[in-house]
Amino acid sequence: MEGDKGYRAHVLAVPYPSQGHINPLLQFCKRVSSKGKGIKVTLANTVFIANSLQRTSSGSVYFDTISDGYDEGGFAQAESVADYLSRMEAVGSKTLAELIKKHQNSPQPIDCIVYDPFLPWALEVAKQFGMLACAFFTQTCTVNYTYYLQHHGKLTISSVPGLHDVLEPRDFPSFISVRGSYPAYFEMVLNQFSNTHKADFIFVNTFYKLEQETVDSMSKDCTNLLTIGPTIPSFYLDSSIKDDKDYGVHLFKFDSTCTDWLNTKPAGSVVYVAFGSMANLSDNQMEELAFGLKESGFHFLWVVRPSEEAKLPSKFVEETSNSGQGLVVKWSPQLEVLSHAAVGCFFTHGGWNSTIEALSLGVPMIAMPQWTDQPTNSKLIEDVWKVGIRVKVYDHDHDEINDRGENVNGMVGREEFKRCIRKVMEDEKDGIEMKKNAKKWRELAIEAVSDGGTSDKNIQEFVSKLTTAA
Repeated sequence: MEGDKGYRAHVLAVPYPSQGHINPLLQFCKRVSSKGKGIKVTLANTVFIANSLQRTSSGSVYFDTISDGYDEGGFAQAESVADYLSRMEAVGSKTLAELIKKHQNSPQPIDCIVYDPFLPWALEVAKQFGMLACAFFTQTCTVNYTYYLQHHGKLTISSVPGLHDVLEPRDFPSFISVRGSYPAYFEMVLNQFSNTHKADFIFVNTFYKLEQETVDSMSKDCTNLLTIGPTIPSFYLDSSIKDDKDYGVHLFKFDSTCTDWLNTKPAGSVVYVAFGSMANLSDNQMEELAFGLKESGFHFLWVVRPSEEAKLPSKFVEETSNSGQGLVVKWSPQLEVLSHAAVGCFFTHGGWNSTIEALSLGVPMIAMPQWTDQPTNSKLIEDVWKVGIRVKVYDHDHDEINDRGENVNGMVGREEFKRCIRKVMEDEKDGIEMKKNAKKWRELAIEAVSDGGTSDKNIQEFVSKLTTAA
């Protein structure tokens, strides 16, 4: 029976409470909602996140809340990662069940939960109410399959499809390659697969041709796996969703000067530098990067969060701004920046949201991975998709002395930064090849989400299942 406003089914989406997990799931919600008027979609953030978000536009997606047990301060209020995840499971399960019960007596009860697998307890709650439950993985299929194999005790270098010829131990996600690091997070990423066999669908934020071999292999173990990406606003891909030019919710405030500054620069002349919302570089590493950018001779737009500003060299911002070479901002409208003609290269930490944005917009990359999935993504960027270069880090078997006589062991030196920038921006062979490949992946990303593309058909399959079951 159709409920309020003619809805035939109601989907409740539950993201892990961080910007990088909320955005892709919200975009998926928009895609599902756009498949006709028969689907109502609600996204439930935690209370703290909901109170922190700056909401601009979310299309036809509704919003609600659950609790992680830390309504006043969120993750920062917890004593440890383990404490946060444990309390979120206890309180989140309870408040999610309460939210479902609240809607049971409404004109449109909830029929399906789409949940982030960082929260496997959400699937259990859904099954308690006898409803469809779908896992939504925000990372690459390669990373997901790596965790799947590790969870089942099957992981070897040769067991990762598409990478067995080029993969090195350092290319695994950091929770695996650096033993004992962040044990609570390591347990969380492995527990994603503790109950996915109960899920009605497993959605992955990638597109088929980008990771074809890995998708085919993982699909043999997870027969209900569907690629549904890239999950970026439709304006930058197929323009099928009206007014979908922005994710619509933000935890950080944009600096409005970015576009005006880029408008003054020649096409392809700017290196855009951004390391996401969590990267925390050392003082020395920030200094090496700053002088690498300055001495490269190229224009640069660098996102430096307020917590990182004190690490910048004295007078660096003033000098590069006055010369017109650089602009340092606290946060940027990244999609607008990456799609700007002046940007010739994206210097990134290799987080998946940033990577898939660059792939979707045809921008070559320099990757400096920090942790979690970023080393694997950087390997894909350089050696599989061939759209960029990964910086070389001096390990403990090497010494590099900078021009001030300081040892920069374990860091990336300014000369390496300059080498990478020049390689991507002006190399007549490799640089041109990276740009050519970047354009190819953009075209394939658009193809995937366009009418009849692989991701589009997979989303339609889900919608058909949903409306049939409702």
